[in-house]
Amino acid sequence: MTRALIFDCDGVLADTERDGHLPAFNDTFAHFNLPVHWSEEDYAEKVRIGGGKERLASLLTSDFIASANLPTDEAAQIELVKRWHRFKTDRYTAKVRAGEMPGRPGIARIVATAHDAGWLLAVASTSAEESVRAVLEHAVGAESASWFRVYAGDVVPAKKPAPDIYLLALRDLGVDAADAVVVEDSQNGLRAAAAAGITTVVTVSSYTADEDFTEAALVVDSLGDQPQTPARFLSNPRGVEETGQVTLDTLTALTTR
Repeated sequence: MTRALIFDCDGVLADTERDGHLPAFNDTFAHFNLPVHWSEEDYAEKVRIGGGKERLASLLTSDFIASANLPTDEAAQIELVKRWHRFKTDRYTAKVRAGEMPGRPGIARIVATAHDAGWLLAVASTSAEESVRAVLEHAVGAESASWFRVYAGDVVPAKKPAPDIYLLALRDLGVDAADAVVVEDSQNGLRAAAAAGITTVVTVSSYTADEDFTEAALVVDSLGDQPQTPARFLSNPRGVEETGQVTLDTLTALTTR
C-alpha cells in the first residue's frame, strides 16, 4: 500500500503569517505608496482569504481605489495586483531565506521517518510556489525538500476551502484519499481536505488557535519533538495514543479507525 503525507505550508511547516507574510504585505504597501497598513488584528481577518493575490485584491473597494488613485479598469487592476504580489513574494522569500521563521516542532522528524517508510510527500498550498519552496527548504533542509511534490499558487482555479488542490495532489500522486493524511493549521484548509475525503491532523498556529476544527481527526499544538517540545493533544476524537508527539504510528491509527 502506498501512503501519502501532504502538508499545508504557512502555519504548518513554519509559523509564517505573523513574522513573514504580514510584514511583507506591509512592505509592499509602503513601496507602492498605498494608503494602508495592516495591523495584526486586520491580518487575522485577511488570513481567512485563501491566496496572497486574493488578499491584495480585497483592498480594491471603490473608496480605496479613489483614495489611492488606482485604475478603475478591471484588467489594469488585475495586472496591478500581480505586480504587488510579485514584490510581496520577493520580500517574503528573502525573510524566509534569512532564517527569520524556523520550522515548527516535529516537521523535520516526521518528514524523515515518512520518507524512510516509503510514504509519498507533498505540499499543497495557496501561497506562491517560490514562497512555498523557500519555506520547505528552510524547514526540512534542501535534501529532504527534494523528496516533495509541490502544488502551490494558481495551480488550481478554486483555492481553499475548495478541495481542488487536494484532489489534484491525490490524482498526481496516484493515491486514494483513504491512504493519505493531510496536516493543516486552518479551518479553510481543514474544510478543503475534508471535502477531498482525506484524514486531517490540525496543528494550530498563531492565527488559527480559536477556529472550529470539529472535522479534524486530531488537533495538536504541534507535531512535537520529544523531550524538548512535546506536542499537546488538544482534541483527540479517535482516541489515538498520546505520546507527546505525532508519529507515523499515530497517522496510521487515524486512518484505520
